[in-house]
Amino acid sequence: MKIISYNVNGIRAALKKDFAGWLKSANPDVICLQEIKAMKEQLDLSVFEDAGYVYNYWFSAQKKGYSGVAILSKIEPNHVEFGTGIESMDFEGRNLRADFDGVSVMSMYLPSGTNAARLDHKLEYMDMFQEYVNTLKKDIPNLVILGDYNICHEEIDIHNPKMKGVSGFLPVEREWIGKFIDSGFIDSFRYLNKDKQQYSWWSYRANSRANNKGWRLDYAMVAKPLQENIKRAVILSDAVHSDHCPILVEIDK
Repeated sequence: MKIISYNVNGIRAALKKDFAGWLKSANPDVICLQEIKAMKEQLDLSVFEDAGYVYNYWFSAQKKGYSGVAILSKIEPNHVEFGTGIESMDFEGRNLRADFDGVSVMSMYLPSGTNAARLDHKLEYMDMFQEYVNTLKKDIPNLVILGDYNICHEEIDIHNPKMKGVSGFLPVEREWIGKFIDSGFIDSFRYLNKDKQQYSWWSYRANSRANNKGWRLDYAMVAKPLQENIKRAVILSDAVHSDHCPILVEIDK
């Protein structure tokens, strides 16, 4: 199963940059989207169906034009779970899971900590998400949680490791993602690319992408029972529909 995750920073804006053509060319079995910034009824779903994604699921934020996640699939899921059932996590549309034979795929968009209030929300969300996943794994051990985690884990994951006072690279955030991995997950990209310094997000400021002043914020976290099934994990930095680029993981089911 070839799975892609992509924070599109607005699906309607991405479609204007030929996202649909790119999707046909990339041809994943499943693609997880974050920051769709749209309601399902605002989209022409035939665009995705024509690309082969007859099964498409959208979990939008209550606030229009904000956040939201989606899963598009060529394979019919056995079950789709919208949200976590925890209101303070779900009102911004940040979690969507599709269960297939042998693997469950979650599209997850962790909040950013752009100011003090949002950082508090992010830290609260992180703690609740860890508890939620701990429980979920008991029934669904073969989880792959893909998405924008809004955290760089190690110094190799950020262009300037001195930025320790900025949300996304705060010690408390880095500690959390380390503990999340230790709770039973594999950072698939780092697992197969031990020393590669590659990023998945660049600020729109100061020509950051052209100068490759980036951050690796997007992850395909694979539950440990699937470790031997991880065949490939890459960052698709040539895709330019967003300030993020897609990431890809291939799992033998």
